[in-house]
Amino acid sequence: MSYKGGCHCGKIAFEVEGNIDSLADCNCTICSKHGYLHWFVGNDKLHLKTPQENLGTYTFRTGKYRHHFCKSCGCAPFITSDEGTSINVRCLEGVDASKYKMTHFDGASL
Repeated sequence: MSYKGGCHCGKIAFEVEGNIDSLADCNCTICSKHGYLHWFVGNDKLHLKTPQENLGTYTFRTGKYRHHFCKSCGCAPFITSDEGTSINVRCLEGVDASKYKMTHFDGASL
């Protein structure tokens, strides 16, 4: 299945392929403050439809995870790493997160 997503103002648009089976809710400070609900996919499943220059990127600690956001509206639709991509399902069109199994990750303890 293919999903369309993006930021609030439309300067970031993307498509992602896959089947949502479960979501992860992390309690670390950045995920909590951005309201991330994670759906993990392979890096090859995310297809950016707008210019890369529209993305801002924030990293911290090890720099392993690249938190991407819109430089205009601040919306944070996905995180990338060498191991995969986390899609913020709250940034996908027509997806009701309450319909999926939710797991909790204690990122605050890391």
